Amino acid sequence: MRPELLSRLEAVADRVAEISRELEQPAAAGDPERLAALSREYAHLNPAAKALAEYHRLETELAEAQRLAGDSDAEMARLAAEETARIEARRETLEAEMITALLPADPDDGRNVFLEIRAGTGGDEAALFAGDLFRMYSRYAERHGWRIEVLNASEGEVGGFKEIIARVSGREAHARLKFESGTHRVQRVPRTESQGRIHTSACTVAVLPEVEDVDEIDINPGELRVDTYRASGAGGQHVNRTESAVRITHLPTGVVVECQDERSQHQNRARAMSLLQAKLLAAERERLSAERSATRRLQVGSGDRSERIRTYNFPQGRVTDHRIGLTLYQIEDILGGGLEPVIDALLSAEREDALAELAADAPA
Repeated sequence: MRPELLSRLEAVADRVAEISRELEQPAAAGDPERLAALSREYAHLNPAAKALAEYHRLETELAEAQRLAGDSDAEMARLAAEETARIEARRETLEAEMITALLPADPDDGRNVFLEIRAGTGGDEAALFAGDLFRMYSRYAERHGWRIEVLNASEGEVGGFKEIIARVSGREAHARLKFESGTHRVQRVPRTESQGRIHTSACTVAVLPEVEDVDEIDINPGELRVDTYRASGAGGQHVNRTESAVRITHLPTGVVVECQDERSQHQNRARAMSLLQAKLLAAERERLSAERSATRRLQVGSGDRSERIRTYNFPQGRVTDHRIGLTLYQIEDILGGGLEPVIDALLSAEREDALAELAADAPA
């Protein structure tokens, strides 16, 4: 292993020991926020520290095995050679695990998300495609045991959605859906096409991490306009008889959010505020990212919906992710919720990018 990476791991091990000592102090229990932060940091760093301890133990065992491999006793030398091979193989695996453990964690990966799908170019066909995408994500969510709640939806004239916004909650929701932000294109013969011609339509998708701490983004109540109206979507007769739906406009930015899914105005307002916080936080992060000119191949977390990220070609039965040059001839499976091959490939590419950045940043 490169000395500079080993040095980083030693620093991680020292930090883990420091956190462990702090967690043992009575004062830690008296500060719940500090305790939670330390516990999260410990959980993230401890695997690397444990791997480093095993790595040092293996080095000692390897030195002993190599010494015995030169023994004059042939049987002893053979056993030592086998042990040397085993230790070297384990050490190689451990090195990869430790390097991966050095990669910075995405602080949003454990969050729930707001999923927005909007029909773009293509008219009715784009709305139908938006419906297909929402069904794809809904089935993918079911596979992972996530909960999906529709907050607001505007249906298309012949089906699908002009726009649909949903909250997706569950373990690793953001970690696995964060790559979906961008423009999705579909190439197929629309149901409304009488001449059998292939059309290209598009939808934009945005995945926004839910803001858990209201202090993360400061919103001045005086800069909000809150309107209530009768809900027109699902929810039963109750919501249609009362002004339970809520629309909030953030006046400085012009950002508008709506929620009409919940039965009470109070619940809809709370959910709309949460969505507004997520939108404003995402906009601020995108602004800071642009200032740093941090262009990355996967555009992870950027929310850049102008970028074409994926094409679904029905005549050829293929799905192509343009960011990593991945083409799969499994369009029915993927649109049926089988997104694993695509998302797993994107996760792998993200890891490779991060490892390359780690190596480049390491001192020579």
